[in-house]
Amino acid sequence: MGLLLDSFWRAVAYCLHPRVVALSVLPLILMVAAALGLGWLFWAPAVDGVFRWLESSAMLSQVGEWLQGMGLGNLRTVIAPLLVIAIATPVIVLVALLAVAVLMTPAIVKLVAERRFPQLERRRGGSMLASIGWSLGSTLLALVALVLSLPLWLIPPLVLVLPPLIWGWLTYRVMTFDALAEHASADERRAILRRHRLPLLAIGIVSGYLGAAPSVLWASGALFAAAFVLLVPLAIWIYTLVFAFSSLWFGHYCLAALAQLRAPQEPAAPSGGAVAAPVALPDVHQT
Repeated sequence: MGLLLDSFWRAVAYCLHPRVVALSVLPLILMVAAALGLGWLFWAPAVDGVFRWLESSAMLSQVGEWLQGMGLGNLRTVIAPLLVIAIATPVIVLVALLAVAVLMTPAIVKLVAERRFPQLERRRGGSMLASIGWSLGSTLLALVALVLSLPLWLIPPLVLVLPPLIWGWLTYRVMTFDALAEHASADERRAILRRHRLPLLAIGIVSGYLGAAPSVLWASGALFAAAFVLLVPLAIWIYTLVFAFSSLWFGHYCLAALAQLRAPQEPAAPSGGAVAAPVALPDVHQT
């Protein structure tokens, strides 16, 4: 528990580091460009297709007539954009996670290692290609779980539990691998996953709940069309910042756990000699 809380507060403090802020903006620029391009090409056809599907459905048509009778007929024009956004949001989340894993996480882990663990040996147990393959495989499993669990989302309590659990599991899988890829060997990575599975999964679940929060901005962007252009990029930036925080939390936790794992392997100090310095050093004030 001590290591979990210590890594949490360090991650919060590191979110204010200029390098972390700059890294959180880079995926935002790429994703906004992709979102604008896809929106320009497919937004109108997608909304029109969903609206036609709603009109063709007998039950949903009755709901529309009921809204019309209540004087809320304008809400019918809001439902289609909301559904399109609801379908697109998980895709945006997955793209953000992959962008963080490929672009941000290695740089953030390097920052943590430089400031806290400059003497920690790099045994390079995971390559960039292995990281991409691990991320894609984990994402595919998360998508399968997401699709299979969709019927359960109709049960009110489960819709608040299942998506964050899936995102948390995916975050745990991706971030742990990338946090240890440079410094840990394959055997060390497996040992840490075995010994610290529950705390790491807890970090992933908390990150999953944090990642679900910006969805409110997506819904607001659909309801207030005038603010859509501002709210959607803001939501994407919050997603990337949450993932940056997750990378920091996993980075601090995993590297500290790796330092603890190697500590018993360090040669003991000679009798009567000075005690060897710990592997985890205080933060070095670098920019």
